[in-house]
Amino acid sequence: MSRINRRGGRDNPVYEARTGDILVRVAPAYLPEDSSPDRGRWIWSYTVEIENHGRETVTLLSRHWVITDAHNHVEEVHGAGVVGEQPVLKAREAFRYASGCPLPTPSGAMRGTYHMVTADGADLQVEIPEFSLHLPGATRRVN
Repeated sequence: MSRINRRGGRDNPVYEARTGDILVRVAPAYLPEDSSPDRGRWIWSYTVEIENHGRETVTLLSRHWVITDAHNHVEEVHGAGVVGEQPVLKAREAFRYASGCPLPTPSGAMRGTYHMVTADGADLQVEIPEFSLHLPGATRRVN
């Protein structure tokens, strides 16, 4: 079972989900300097922090993202690890990384899962919280 919260202020929201002993936080940000709205391209960065609050070591093997734009077009992305790594998190350790997402619309949302495995081989599907990608000053809500 997972729990989802939204924290942070209006201009810097932080979304979090907890699956068992693993806590995932995501902080998205719009990148106007990299975007080209006149060419239908809006770019966001997001920083993810994964914390292991358990006693067992876990390894992040793969990711699955579901990206939805403002027209409800869905794109799914599957891949090994994150940013070229398959981080190992011992008890009470955390891993942080940053990545980005282009959209053909000025708003959207992302959500997903990490496939992790414990040191003894047990599989874990860890929820990545759904987070909103909206321009600064816009009403922030998950599509």
